[in-house]
Amino acid sequence: MSQTPSAADRVYLVTGGNAGIGYFTAEALTVTGATVVLGSRSAERAEAAMHAIRARVPGARVRSVRLDLANLGSLQGVAESLQVERLDAVVHNAGVLLEGLERRETRDGHEVHFGTNHLGHFALTHWLLPLLEAAPSARVVTVGSFAAKSERLNLDDLQSQADYRAKDAYSRSKLAQMYFGLELDRRLSAAGSTVSSVVVHPGGALDSLTPSRPPVHVRKAGATLRGVAAALVLQGKHAGARPAVRAVLDPTIGGGELWGPRVFGLRGRPHRERLWDQLGDVETARRLWEASAELAGVAPAVAG
Repeated sequence: MSQTPSAADRVYLVTGGNAGIGYFTAEALTVTGATVVLGSRSAERAEAAMHAIRARVPGARVRSVRLDLANLGSLQGVAESLQVERLDAVVHNAGVLLEGLERRETRDGHEVHFGTNHLGHFALTHWLLPLLEAAPSARVVTVGSFAAKSERLNLDDLQSQADYRAKDAYSRSKLAQMYFGLELDRRLSAAGSTVSSVVVHPGGALDSLTPSRPPVHVRKAGATLRGVAAALVLQGKHAGARPAVRAVLDPTIGGGELWGPRVFGLRGRPHRERLWDQLGDVETARRLWEASAELAGVAPAVAG
């Protein structure tokens, strides 16, 4: 898009909007004049992010809502606490990536990456759909990961009980999110819904290539120097946010599309990608949906 369109009458929710790619997505969306709601577990971090956004975007209409994707029972209250009659887009961005050898679980008993990154957004969509359906042409934007491109889902071990490595569990949870975003669009389309679902990924986005946004992120000189070589093939998180921003704002993007950076999928302007081979597997997507509905206890009820 050559210029940022006005969206002064719209409301967008960005999960994990207090840091990283979520922060830069929220910052860019406030430039349109829309009301942007940051979903965050921490009120303090959300306040810091709102302060940073207002410093960059005078008059920014930004507020926050408490959001804990690892606690499925709390998510119904998120829709209520938004206190809006409609929601024009939600960006499913928040996620956890843990380190260490120990497999950890959410309070609901799910492996923490799968339970938070995938099941949390799956359940949240269920509660948000009435607000999305109330908008003229709302959009669900799911932020996957380039790291998921080399992964495959094991439907018999979605919770990584037999084979746990933190980075692999994270990548598989992001792949599950991407399957969900595409399956959601198929179900929305089949029901004749006005809501569409788009999947994006940020490519290779590094803190060392990300501009400072105090107090949310402060780039140190040493990190800047270390990032010079990486900048040939990777980018900062401000650039990694562009596919998500484009997916929210560009009305020409169709549901069921995959968007990412133009250069090898790692950096550059957003463009539409061919679906990765595994993402074209609609049977896996269907089975994942059914398993997710059972595990989460709810499923997005798509209305026609």
